[in-house]
Amino acid sequence: MHIDSYSFGSMTVDGKEYKEDLIVFKDKIKSNWWRKEGHNLSLEDLTEVLNYQPEILIIGKGASGCMNVSEEIKRALEQRDIKVIAENTDKAYKIFNEKIKEGVDVAGAFHLTC
Repeated sequence: MHIDSYSFGSMTVDGKEYKEDLIVFKDKIKSNWWRKEGHNLSLEDLTEVLNYQPEILIIGKGASGCMNVSEEIKRALEQRDIKVIAENTDKAYKIFNEKIKEGVDVAGAFHLTC
């Protein structure tokens, strides 16, 4: 997988444009990703990521960083041996691409708007 581009409300992955939040794995995409509490990330929102068990989860918090990733969520993921990197989406997708290029087993959960 390669994220070609990101702009507010839109992400293009391997030539296909997505207009809703998504989770990107190295071999598949979960589009139309909704969270239980909107801008507050919970473990329940990451069930597929937990099942996948990547080495690293890159979280795109939105263009302005409005999606909250609590320290509690970060600790819970790290207790499951999943390193967490949470940045605004314009930076997060670039980190995702770097990790893919390095051969790291990575997943990315991206909020595309605010």
